[in-house]
Parts: sequence; structure tokens; C-alpha cells
Amino acid sequence: MDTKTIFMTFFIINTLVSCVYPCLGQEDVDDKPLVNPGEFDTLDALSPASQEYNIYMLENLPPKYKTYLGACADKMGPSGISECNEDVLREILTNKPVSRECCLMVVRAGKECYMEIRKFMFRLYQLKRLASQVSFKTIEVWNRCSAEVESPSSSHDHVI
Repeated sequence: MDTKTIFMTFFIINTLVSCVYPCLGQEDVDDKPLVNPGEFDTLDALSPASQEYNIYMLENLPPKYKTYLGACADKMGPSGISECNEDVLREILTNKPVSRECCLMVVRAGKECYMEIRKFMFRLYQLKRLASQVSFKTIEVWNRCSAEVESPSSSHDHVI
């Protein structure tokens, strides 16, 4: 068997298992959005106290961690860190899927970077109340993007 056939077999089996057992390892995973789409647009509103919290948190991050997050952002590309991160956040919180272009940027950054950027974002004051609820959705978005980008039916014109 060639590599493409093995990958297709694995992909089909994985898809079938996911359809038959959609909640493997999860109890009552709800597809209900964590925030209403209208509420999403107000998440970036900061009070002076919340701004102080974020500044304090940023100032107290280890320098190596800040450098690492910067390198992860660079891997996503210049537009990836702002536009795509907001779109990923929107998918995690409201279930609105990100574009294929954004998925390409996410996968380009790599899973470790993707997860670390999400972890950091949910430490920010305006998002920290949701941190305990986003683990499954964060992984779900990665898996969807990864599958979409690596899908044989996807365009091979894009370089990851």
C-alpha cells in the first residue's frame, strides 16, 4: 500500500469512528455556543481594572514565554495573528467556523503553538471566565482545521 492509500484508510476510519462515537471521552458535550454571537463583539471592551490586570499579567510572563508566543505568532504570518486569531476565538466561543485560509495559518503554526496561543488568550481578563469551558472546543477547532488542510481533496497549491 502506498502512503496516500494508508492515509485515506486512516482518515475514513477516523471519520466513521467519530460519527459513531461523537463523544468519546466527553460527557454530554454540548454544541451550544459559549457566548451569543452578539456578545462576542463586546468581549474586547475593557475597564481600567481589566486593562491593569492584563498589563500586570503580560509584564509578569517569563521573557522566554513571551518570545515563544511571538515566534508562534510569526509562524501564522502577518495577518494570521490578528484576523485569524479573532476568527479562531469566534469559532471556539460561537461555533462559527473559520475559513480554510485561517485553517492553513493555524496548521502552519503547528499544534503546540496553536494550543499555547489559545491558553494565553484565555488568561486575558475578558476571556478568563471561559477558560475552564474551552478545552474541548480548542482541540475540536485544531482537529477540524488539521483535517481540512491535510484532506486529499484540498488544493495542493497552498504550501504549509
